[in-house]
Amino acid sequence: MKETWKPGNMLYPVPAVMVSCETKDGDSDIITIAWTGTVCTNPPMLYISVRPERYSYHILKESGEFVVNLTTKKLAKATDYCGTKSARDVNKWEKMSLTKEKSAFIDAPIIKESPVNISCKVDQILELGSHHMFLARVEGVQVDEELLDEKGRLNLEKAGLISYSHGQYFELGKVLGRFGYSIMRKKRKKR
Repeated sequence: MKETWKPGNMLYPVPAVMVSCETKDGDSDIITIAWTGTVCTNPPMLYISVRPERYSYHILKESGEFVVNLTTKKLAKATDYCGTKSARDVNKWEKMSLTKEKSAFIDAPIIKESPVNISCKVDQILELGSHHMFLARVEGVQVDEELLDEKGRLNLEKAGLISYSHGQYFELGKVLGRFGYSIMRKKRKKR
């Protein structure tokens, strides 16, 4: 038997990412976002959803740029901190010993300690209710070289990525299969 609940967002787990942004005057912030995801492959697009009362909302709206920085087990404390503290009160870069580095694609900074940095330009803002959705084009991606194999393929499973589920952070774990594994033919053993 299943219990019936009122409507709510129960689509878990979700990514826990740190989004970095900066005004033209150099006022920067890091905001932790869990409401994010892929929108389109061609052109490459993603979204982040932000409450208008958040400090970074106006930076995002003014600059029209941001970087989605993937988070890891090593960055879990900083991820949580940047989601609970406001840049009105504290410099999150300094407090969490995070390194602000120039993006190769846009003016918003990347977080050097993040294994993957996705630089984005806002295409449109949808005012949906409690959160406003920033639909953005991906301008480019920067990846730590240590995550690449000898053929240049990304081995993201080495990064120790984390996710967020119903108020808690989880380290992503064991590989269960590769896309399409359910329909792949089994290789016959050579005799």
